[in-house]
Amino acid sequence: MRVMSEYPTLISIENVSKRFTIHQDKSLKDRLLHPSSRSREDFWALRDISLEIPMNSSVGLMGHNGSGKSTLLKVIGSIIQPSTGRVRHRGRVAALLELGAGFHQDLTGRENIFLNASILGMSKEETSRCIDDIIDFSGIGPFIDTQVKFYSSGMYVRLAFAVAIHADPDILLVDEVLAVGDEPFQRKCMDKIREFQAEGRTIILVSHSADQVGSVCDRAVVLDHGSMVFDGDTQDAIHILREGFQEEESQERSAQKRGETGTQRSARIEEVTVCDDSGRPVDQVGTDDDLLLMMTVVPETRLSSWMAAMAIETTLGQMLFRFDTHAADQELPAIDKPSRVEFRLPRLSLGDGAYTINVGIGDEAGATIDRIAPALTLNVRGPYVGTGPVGLRPTIRVLDI
Repeated sequence: MRVMSEYPTLISIENVSKRFTIHQDKSLKDRLLHPSSRSREDFWALRDISLEIPMNSSVGLMGHNGSGKSTLLKVIGSIIQPSTGRVRHRGRVAALLELGAGFHQDLTGRENIFLNASILGMSKEETSRCIDDIIDFSGIGPFIDTQVKFYSSGMYVRLAFAVAIHADPDILLVDEVLAVGDEPFQRKCMDKIREFQAEGRTIILVSHSADQVGSVCDRAVVLDHGSMVFDGDTQDAIHILREGFQEEESQERSAQKRGETGTQRSARIEEVTVCDDSGRPVDQVGTDDDLLLMMTVVPETRLSSWMAAMAIETTLGQMLFRFDTHAADQELPAIDKPSRVEFRLPRLSLGDGAYTINVGIGDEAGATIDRIAPALTLNVRGPYVGTGPVGLRPTIRVLDI
């Protein structure tokens, strides 16, 4: 799928594939006796990827572990070369990829600023002019003349991000490394990324956080086993990704039911529905309505000392509400046959939109017995009085002062 833009193309990816060779050596004895029998296997991390990324765009790369996100980011940043195809880009590229990349362990933080900045294309004079700003943004001033081998992972990220943003890049590539820093620094980084967006720079972000991709990116690419399965609107990409996770979980659940995983569950959840007050299944509720959530629990053996839980999330994965009977100090009766669990939430205070509901059951220690996430999509409709996940009805008046 080609996404059209009014801006000129900054990054062009044409039929890119990347192959890695995996050597499957046998024992030392076999290698000595049969040196020619070493087996090799080709692993394709990327297969025939074509993308055009214009100036002034923010693109999220999404997918499960091993889908090829980080490999594609490294190919874009010229860290590794593709096996086939080509990548062309214009402008200065700054990449935040693997933790510690571009740093020398035996050099101090200050010395590594000059080293990393030179890798990003900055001259010594450019770096000298902004080194105080780099140190100030990183927040590790007291340790800047300490060898980086004594740095924590958070300090690495702070310094690397500070150097990258002061390299004045046209293209910023960001992998999961930002997940390492503490929350205040993450907010500081996201503020800087949004500042870059306002300046018309191009951001390519790899993240497992759907909420982060949804809030930062205006476009998302979903990868699956090295192939591109979607390129377009961020919300649609998140929906497709969640459907994929749900399908994988459904397959795992089916395998567990057939006993293929070798583990035996003491109970399973078979049906989840949303109902109105009369118990009639519905696919839409209104703001201020009572929500009746029902799930069927089927025990394999007598189930005692157990708990039930439910949660409501936005479609981006942001938790809005979670409830479990254990935390609420509510004891559930023992069951030895299929039973229905009902959660009743009076006066649902959710804003207009779509939400996902997760359900689960666990043992007395809190360990999961079975879980469905997401179990279903909840559509909430109500009078338009504002935006956001909270359903409020504010009033306003003007008074003389």
